[in-house]
Amino acid sequence: MNVIAHLLAPDGAIPNHPRWPLLIYPGAVAYPVPEEFEKIFALHRWPPAWRNGVHPFHHFHSNGHEVLGIYSGEVTVKFGGDKGVTVTAQPGDVIVLPAGTGHKKLSSKGSLGVVGAYPEGQHPDTCIPPFARGAKNAAAVAEVPLPPADPVYGPVGPLFDYWK
Repeated sequence: MNVIAHLLAPDGAIPNHPRWPLLIYPGAVAYPVPEEFEKIFALHRWPPAWRNGVHPFHHFHSNGHEVLGIYSGEVTVKFGGDKGVTVTAQPGDVIVLPAGTGHKKLSSKGSLGVVGAYPEGQHPDTCIPPFARGAKNAAAVAEVPLPPADPVYGPVGPLFDYWK
């Protein structure tokens, strides 16, 4: 399995995660339809929460992790704030964001479709810079526990090689 990891430094009011990197699994889902992402995520205790796109403004979740499964179109997202990384994702790609990871849609092509999910029991907030309180949110981010399983590969997935 191919995994691309980016450990992102804090960027202004966006804390990013102090220890765990953003993870990208290119082509992780062979049949990229929304129901397939929802089935896989739910099986691994990341119940699907929504279908939509990615907000076109910087935001992050201080109290929960997030997974994005791209099922149609193409999306270019800035992760980590203005000084972060730019990633273009296509159908079949999965992106796992540890709590605190800033994200903002820069552009999309085609009819963009994304399934979003959070680990079982997490109901993430939405923090929007510059209104987010940096120090308080950074402390909250560091307290979010490891998820019960990798959202794609389960309890022994690559997430646990990167998030320790």
